[in-house]
Amino acid sequence: MSQQRPRGSRPSLPSASNGSLGAAVAVIALLLGFLILRDVRDSGGSSATPATKEPALTTPGGGTVDPNGTTTSAPFNIMGFKIQVANASGLAGSAGDMTTRLQKLGYVVPEAKNVAPGTAKRLKTGVYYTVGCEANAQNVAAVLGGNVDVGPMPNPVPLADGDLGQACVLILLGTDLSGKPLAGAEGAPNGIAATTTIP
Repeated sequence: MSQQRPRGSRPSLPSASNGSLGAAVAVIALLLGFLILRDVRDSGGSSATPATKEPALTTPGGGTVDPNGTTTSAPFNIMGFKIQVANASGLAGSAGDMTTRLQKLGYVVPEAKNVAPGTAKRLKTGVYYTVGCEANAQNVAAVLGGNVDVGPMPNPVPLADGDLGQACVLILLGTDLSGKPLAGAEGAPNGIAATTTIP
């Protein structure tokens, strides 16, 4: 009679413990849940097609509000700075006339001055600004019709008395605009309806 050999035991593979398997499943479920919620939040929770943009609304002060954006525009404060007009055209009285036109629009403009002796006659009007008055100068340039030179204030200031006073914008009036209407302000009530954007 032959004896049966005991079968050799097979080496067993290590099995994952129930605790670590459960933790792995929980982590995967948590990640999937996070991704799904993020996608729902980004899409606004619906799959509807995007709505068309609403037109900007006008506010009582003359500004506008964009219902589709995060910015509003408010009326530009033309009385928040001073403008000095100087005659560089060689045409007598033209700077005084420009001063009066700007004052009628509501700008703060002291009496007109002459340019410093030896300053070349200008064919094209220039609008110059001190530091911090760039936006004001752009507004003034728009009122003048936009076809003017705009740049930082020359040093020294090219005025006969060399004194800009409290003005932060200087108009060196050339022959192009002497005695002519303010092209950028025509047809607008009380001048220009300029706006500035406020975030």
